[in-house]
Amino acid sequence: MIHVNRHILKNGLRIVHNEDDSTQMVALNLLYDVGARDESPEHTGFAHLFEHLMFGGSINIADYDTPVQNAGGENNAWTNNDITNYYLTLPYQNAEIGFWLESDRMLSLEFSPRSLEVQRQVVSEEFKQRCLNQPYGDVSHLMRNMAYKVHPYQWPTIGKEISHITNATLEDVKDFFYRFYAPNNAILAVTGHISFEETIRLAEKWFGPIEARNVHPRKLPKEPKQTEIRRLSVQKNVPVDTLYMAFHMCDRKHPDYYTFDMLSDILCNGRSSRLVQSLAQEQKLFTSIDAYIAGSLDEGLFYITGKCNEGVTLEEAEKAIWVELEKLKTELVAEKELEKVKNRYESEQIFSNINYLNVATNLAFFELIGKAEDLNDEVTKYRSVTANQIQKAAIQCFVPKNCCILYYEAIKKKEE
Repeated sequence: MIHVNRHILKNGLRIVHNEDDSTQMVALNLLYDVGARDESPEHTGFAHLFEHLMFGGSINIADYDTPVQNAGGENNAWTNNDITNYYLTLPYQNAEIGFWLESDRMLSLEFSPRSLEVQRQVVSEEFKQRCLNQPYGDVSHLMRNMAYKVHPYQWPTIGKEISHITNATLEDVKDFFYRFYAPNNAILAVTGHISFEETIRLAEKWFGPIEARNVHPRKLPKEPKQTEIRRLSVQKNVPVDTLYMAFHMCDRKHPDYYTFDMLSDILCNGRSSRLVQSLAQEQKLFTSIDAYIAGSLDEGLFYITGKCNEGVTLEEAEKAIWVELEKLKTELVAEKELEKVKNRYESEQIFSNINYLNVATNLAFFELIGKAEDLNDEVTKYRSVTANQIQKAAIQCFVPKNCCILYYEAIKKKEE
């Protein structure tokens, strides 16, 4: 059981805390409630750009990394379509340095033309390397664009196109920052060797003076229900033919989220899972196959992807997957198989929450989607999923009219 302390500053910053004296370190995890879904369709990739800009110097501190390193700490960040997450770890004696650094870049970035130009170049190069020059690099663009027609999940975190970043102006960037990077749009999770009283003292000292900002309520368009199968085929210079399938599923807060997560594990988690055992090991249709959920806060996607073995067509590969999915719809999953998946999840959850930094990250996320204490109920929620719920979810989800399919064909193979 993880004990959670909480406090809200007058400016709206939510603080959640867990003390752990088994370590001599302190973790600060600052979660901003902004991701790629909050971007304008004409200015995509901004949340990801800010992941980089936030390390390019703030209003009073020209360099973020050096003080962290000099204090014996480490830091990093990540962005997805829903949130932007910054974290750092420091020896407990130097914990105040973390509060100082994070509060200054929440107050304001440096916003210099030079810093923007440097980070624009960095992000543009990342776009080229990950999406343009890497085999299968454009899959996320293709699949999202096929699956979403009105919801902003239709573009990946890195952005729709490279020009949206290269053409970003200082005014565009400032506007985005002051709309979303605010104390009343953030959650600070503090864990490790630090008391709740000291956490509040440092938070009040460094974050307290920052004024709340005018953060507009999120009003995103709801994605219409898909009514027919969607298909796309591309031919590119890639090693092997690969099949991608995506099914629409519920949002992160829906009770069925846990059922879909377990469904993905039943299909593809470990050598004894269904798709791995049947389609990769026995029938040898795939060299590798995977099933996973996006974990999106709004209605998300359930993915199945596999690299075809030599001589296997994408049509054969797809047909074999539908056969396996049909079994989930017509036959109840055996209790032993279900128990194995539940045990694996429970052990992963326990090991994950041994680490003080993981606890900080998890507390911030669960505070965002409900309350931080809900982290303690996760195992119970997975444990309570039944075979009947698995079957019901499969019947509703795994139907052609709810599916987007991408055939990613290797040009060489076609010419031979």
